[in-house]
Amino acid sequence: MDGTMIDNMLVHHRAWQIQMQKEGYSYALTEIIEHFHGKNLEILERLFGEKYTEVERLRISNDKEKLYREIYRPEQKLINGLQEILAIAYENEIPMGIGTAAQYANVNMVLDCLNIRNYFDAIVADVDVEKGKPDPEVFHKVAAKLGVSYEHCLVFEDSPIGAKTAQNAGMKAIMITSTHKSHEFAGNSSIIKCINDYTEIDILREIAYI
Repeated sequence: MDGTMIDNMLVHHRAWQIQMQKEGYSYALTEIIEHFHGKNLEILERLFGEKYTEVERLRISNDKEKLYREIYRPEQKLINGLQEILAIAYENEIPMGIGTAAQYANVNMVLDCLNIRNYFDAIVADVDVEKGKPDPEVFHKVAAKLGVSYEHCLVFEDSPIGAKTAQNAGMKAIMITSTHKSHEFAGNSSIIKCINDYTEIDILREIAYI
């Protein structure tokens, strides 16, 4: 969802930067972008080890997500062309799901505010998985809910970690360059192509090759 359906990753990065300032740390935005990726609790454990208790990590995570929603709620919009892609896929009975490390509060905000919940047959969010990306658990669970074999899934992602997750899941992927440049995805055999937005693809043509 993040960076793939909505161009919101810089908002997440800014929210992390502000939250960590509240915790007594001063991170440049470039440092946030490099190190703060994945599930929130995993991020805090990976970067700070045992410094924070489980309760403290949960509090920091929830505070950061509340801050993100406050910033992003009035700015929400789908990446260009996605509304049309969703409508075409839905009309052609192509099953669609969302696999994300985001909290359900964030997912629900997007689905309900942008009125697109009806397009999706499966949603897997942070509390539904034990292992974050690049472990393929999140995509495998979406595929299972959709009743689609891995090799017949097409993943849309925006990050090298997401691309690696698709590869680990045994799925093909199209990369949205909302956050990263095309050259950053070099060497990943699962990637079909990189696009700037959804106006550059014909979804029926793309899935015909899966």
